[in-house]
Amino acid sequence: MGRYHRHGVESTAAIAGHPLHHMLVVFPVAFLIGALGTDIAFASTSNPFWAEASYWLLIAGIVTALVAAIPGLIDFVSIDRVRNLWISWTHMIANLVVVGVALVNVGVRLDDPAAGAQGWGLWLSALQTLLLLFSGWLGGEMAYRYRIGAIQDESPQVEQFHVEVDRSGVAESYDRRSGSGRR
Repeated sequence: MGRYHRHGVESTAAIAGHPLHHMLVVFPVAFLIGALGTDIAFASTSNPFWAEASYWLLIAGIVTALVAAIPGLIDFVSIDRVRNLWISWTHMIANLVVVGVALVNVGVRLDDPAAGAQGWGLWLSALQTLLLLFSGWLGGEMAYRYRIGAIQDESPQVEQFHVEVDRSGVAESYDRRSGSGRR
């Protein structure tokens, strides 16, 4: 079970206090959004390389999404605070929908990646990207606003990294009405 702290709750699926889900989600996000980029490249150039790249990015995105879902699901089932947040449920459902859309997207490209990319492929990639942006925003809310898996380190060692920045002179060097620097 995740331990509650004054400033958050520990992730159950973690290595040395670092949440695994947070580390792994970058891969499916990059692969699935990358598929939109390669679909746009294919639509612009008609080079079949880009359609093939989209196909493989989608497969990599699905596989890594399923891998990232494992620690996310472990945290979901083992931490009461996570299950009690509507954001957690919406984040999980949105991610399942993203994987479903990506599976359909692979399906339309299965026989011929170029034909699939010319048909529904680009639109499905755009839809999954929009859903990922929404779901990622929800994941960020859970991590940064609700401090799920993102606890504040209060150990004495953390003070060695603390830096105070004096910003008192910054406002005076800029004209507040125009936002431009004074000369």
